[in-house]
Amino acid sequence: MRWLDHREQVTQALRGAVIALGNFDGFHRGHQAVAGEAIRWAHEEGRPSIIATFDPHPVRFFRPDVPPFRLTTLEQRQELYLAAGATAMLVFHFDGELAGTPAEDFITDILIERFGAYGVVTGGDFTFGKGAKGNVDLLRDFGSQKGLKSRVVEAVEGHGDVVSSSRVREALREGKPELAAELLTRPFAIRGIVEHGDKNGRKLGYPTANLAIDTYLRPKYGVYAVTGKILATGQELKGAANIGIRPQFEPPKELLEPYFFDFSGDLYGQEIEVAFHHFLRGEARFDSLDDLMVQMERDCDRARELLG
Repeated sequence: MRWLDHREQVTQALRGAVIALGNFDGFHRGHQAVAGEAIRWAHEEGRPSIIATFDPHPVRFFRPDVPPFRLTTLEQRQELYLAAGATAMLVFHFDGELAGTPAEDFITDILIERFGAYGVVTGGDFTFGKGAKGNVDLLRDFGSQKGLKSRVVEAVEGHGDVVSSSRVREALREGKPELAAELLTRPFAIRGIVEHGDKNGRKLGYPTANLAIDTYLRPKYGVYAVTGKILATGQELKGAANIGIRPQFEPPKELLEPYFFDFSGDLYGQEIEVAFHHFLRGEARFDSLDDLMVQMERDCDRARELLG
């Protein structure tokens, strides 16, 4: 799948595409509806389809001190967009220049001249351009004057309200990964490189794979029933994982630590993805390591049961 940079011209083969415009970080049900409309429209017209995203997220650019909130990495998004059927992913590198681009120039200079876009599809609340002055009305009116077609996909509802990235984040922060998975159509997953740690899990009989959480949103700290995938081989695993600061040990260190059942291989240096299925309990400090080990055995039994 092609990975395009908004600052560069595209090849002739990708000009005339239908572009799904949005940030599409979580690529939840609402995002999928917008992307799906763009892909269907492109197929009907015999054109390529492109799904856009912004990196860094505009919120991160304007408010660099906000806590981490990302639901996916660019690599995860690329895989999701490819699975949806898109021809390419377009990354808008959000910087001062892009933030200061007037909405009309975004349409004429970037979408039309640089990419030769045939049409764009957005959600009803999509905004763009300097001061977020651009919206679906400007795309429809000004864009059509310049030969750019546009379509708007209305919000998708699920579980009693509009599906949004904010709802996904709220569900994860509240320890409700099942709700997040319903909104996303898949479990929330953190991807990273397995690092060497202090080997506490191994000493307790539960060797864990240590992952930094990086810029991902922090789900509610605690223990979860999880699945894992070794990206190099595609091997899938089941397990239990702690995410948090490990209050039993000093000094506190924020980590994701999955323990995979019935696995004895070496994961150091490998990239894995850990998907969150069920919240088991919050983080806790125990009176002794023996008490911790008893609870870990209970956690693993419960995770095995929930994961089938």
